[in-house]
Amino acid sequence: MDGERINWHQAFYAALHMELDEYRDCLEFKDEYRLATDPLRVDALIIKKKPEAVIRKNIGAIFRRDNVLEFKSPGDYISADDFSKTMAYCYLYTALNRIPITSLTLTLAWSGHPRQVIEHIREVYGWEVRERERGIYEVSGPGMAFPIQIIETRKLPEEENLWLKSLGRGLSAAVLDRVLKRSARWKKEAPAGAYLYAVLQANVEALREVLAMEELTLEKVLEEFGLTAKWEARGKALGEALGEARGEALGEARGIALGEARGIALGEARVLDLLKSGKPPEEILKLYGEAGIGG
Repeated sequence: MDGERINWHQAFYAALHMELDEYRDCLEFKDEYRLATDPLRVDALIIKKKPEAVIRKNIGAIFRRDNVLEFKSPGDYISADDFSKTMAYCYLYTALNRIPITSLTLTLAWSGHPRQVIEHIREVYGWEVRERERGIYEVSGPGMAFPIQIIETRKLPEEENLWLKSLGRGLSAAVLDRVLKRSARWKKEAPAGAYLYAVLQANVEALREVLAMEELTLEKVLEEFGLTAKWEARGKALGEALGEARGEALGEARGIALGEARGIALGEARVLDLLKSGKPPEEILKLYGEAGIGG
């Protein structure tokens, strides 16, 4: 599975929403916030709408009014250049928006241990980096204009940060099962779809185990995610286009299609393979049509 086929960025943005859900009334989330011109963008910006609000969640404890977050996908890493670039983005953001630099915070997140950037910060800036709590490294030292933290997502405590901790490959069936069960409360919530799509793509073998372990069907899993309605409508339209009286499609957002036309159904194993392939639904449906499904 190629990393490019998994939209880790959207999954990270979704994970932030879910991690900070209890503060949704006082936080505003902005995805891929553009600075002056493209391609100058920060991965995510979280603005505290109520400056006096206290964020007790571990990943947001340092938050001030404007909070810049940068994320590196699994398989990538945070380099010294990434840190320098993001620092420049922070200063540019405050200059363009004419806000005090002291109203800002910076968070860098990655699944691996950020050894290179920690060494860079210590050697070049002379600042200290200490693990404030599990998986969260706090930067401190003279001359710092705003708080900085580095998050090692896979080291975060599962009981508090299930969404960020599980954002990657190599999940066990037990962990994926917990993700799926906790996801049920996010039915029809936009963030959940992008998150689950990425996690399932990256952990298809664990999903196979979960389906067998829980005696579930893929259709039931998708129903629990609240991700079927959109593709049911698409499937009916496909069925009509093929001249069928009834056509259905069930699928995971931006990922898979489970079709039925003239009694031809794809098995669960085939659907999981399509999920793993990373093909968008439009391509899959087109492929089905060319293959003569229903015709």
